[in-house]
Amino acid sequence: MGVLYDVLSTLLRIYSYAIIIYILLSWFPGARESSFGELLGKIVEPYLEPFRKIIPPLGMIDISPIVAILTLNFAQFGLAALFRILM
Repeated sequence: MGVLYDVLSTLLRIYSYAIIIYILLSWFPGARESSFGELLGKIVEPYLEPFRKIIPPLGMIDISPIVAILTLNFAQFGLAALFRILM
């Protein structure tokens, strides 16, 4: 049971890092159009899209990825609590 928790927790952390990298790619012209940027976009955009529909950008700043990462962190805490209860 502990191994399952470790795997799920690691996957959530890796996905959070993928979102951060995707955000940083927007700072460099043409980075999101590269093959790596497009692959990362296919992985990250389906998760970010609902947040973008709910949270409008503040001027030129899109804060929806921050909320998405906070949601993933909240899910990680919930996962830890769930596994503590089960064990």
